Amino acid sequence: MMLPNEFYTAKQVKEGEILAAKQAGISLYSLMQRAGSAVLDILRQYYPMPKHVLVCCGGGNNGGDGYVLATLLLKAGIKLTVWSTHQPSQLTGDAHQAYCDFVAAGGKVNAQTTHVADDVDVIVDALLGTGLSGVVKEPTAALISLINISAAQVIAVDIPSGLCADTGAVLGECVAANHTVTFIGIKQGLVTARARDYLGKLHFHGLGVEDEFTYLQHAKVLAIDESLLTRAVITRKHTANKGHHGKAILVGGDMGMGGAIILSSSACARSGAGLTAVLTHQANYSALLSHCAEVMCNDWCKSEVIASRITWATAIALGPGLGVSPQAKSLFELICQINKPKVFDADGLNLLALSPNYDAKRIITPHPGEAARLLACTVADIEGDRYAAVRELQHRFGGVTVLKGAGTLVCDGNQVYVCLAGNSGMASGGMGDVLTGVLVSLLAQGYALLDAALIGVQLHSQAADEAVKISGKIGLLASDLVPFIRQSLNKLTSG
Repeated sequence: MMLPNEFYTAKQVKEGEILAAKQAGISLYSLMQRAGSAVLDILRQYYPMPKHVLVCCGGGNNGGDGYVLATLLLKAGIKLTVWSTHQPSQLTGDAHQAYCDFVAAGGKVNAQTTHVADDVDVIVDALLGTGLSGVVKEPTAALISLINISAAQVIAVDIPSGLCADTGAVLGECVAANHTVTFIGIKQGLVTARARDYLGKLHFHGLGVEDEFTYLQHAKVLAIDESLLTRAVITRKHTANKGHHGKAILVGGDMGMGGAIILSSSACARSGAGLTAVLTHQANYSALLSHCAEVMCNDWCKSEVIASRITWATAIALGPGLGVSPQAKSLFELICQINKPKVFDADGLNLLALSPNYDAKRIITPHPGEAARLLACTVADIEGDRYAAVRELQHRFGGVTVLKGAGTLVCDGNQVYVCLAGNSGMASGGMGDVLTGVLVSLLAQGYALLDAALIGVQLHSQAADEAVKISGKIGLLASDLVPFIRQSLNKLTSG
């Protein structure tokens, strides 16, 4: 089934599950039974004839889901081993009931061994669930290690054990699953940070109470989807001329760093800006014009040229290949005073970290390293809670923040959005420069900051997904994305 576009904290799901079940007239144990059945459906779909299934159960409700599944496997006559990190006397509530039903069906918990049996071809992780807040402790950590070194396929129940449901951070040892079956509401930690390395294929089951749940709970995070983008589209008039489509100025490209401004300016022109100009070092002129003759080159050392172009521009981008020279700092100080839509990236962000200021008309696009400099913390702090980081960046610097990385986040101060597109092929130089060009182009065309950020981020990542279908992830270049971005923009705006 299609994944929902709304994501929640673990607390929201826990509280909402209770309220939704009550509203639907369903017991929580019935929901647990449905969860176990949903996992069995995925197991049968992908592994229809398992030789031997190992179910690893913890002491909470996640373990209860595991016992329900084990009972179903037992009744189906599938060879089964069950390991548990807790004694039966330590189980309470629905988890204890699930264990008792498993025993009543003829099941037993097996003594854990030092390795997974060679004939085990499917392991089910029902150890920790969404309540984990600290580093995984023993004996669970050792069991996770055994799971990960096994050759068996792994299905995680609700969330891979060791992954934080709220942040996507890895809390010590973490199960690397092939499939994750999550329930009722998708946890926000499953769609950003390091989650993609551990989830495998994500499956969702609402357990029959998804409508009640979404009515009761307001999503903390929304996926960037086509409906958001189509609502924001600006339709071009048949009689429009280049002036109607905006004038973008991009500032960057110090000596030896011309590639960044070339990528950014050509992406800007290809993303629909009526006119594209750059303020750059003279050394870049030949390369710029040979790469994209439609881009106008201007010397960033001539004050009268700078003033003229800044006045002329509809939107401004600062940062690609800018450097941190005295000239760069002077341009930064000037542009910070301009009351026009703008995008800051790369060295524009490094200078902003040195001279912080708030600007309601600016998009900033930091990667985790730049975000750490802006917030005077470590990259580990940023990646430890990307949601908190993007909210704090927006709060301090204004406008819209785009926190790049796996599961790129966009925040305007009211709502956080996550991009589910993109792939590891994007981990190469120049990707951010292309995004900056797309964003300033959209701003120049009259898009609001948030709309430009959502469209730009989504189409940039989608373009990478389209590009790798043709030639794979390894060796993907930032410039490879531009034709696909143009194609997607035309498709989007044509309705």
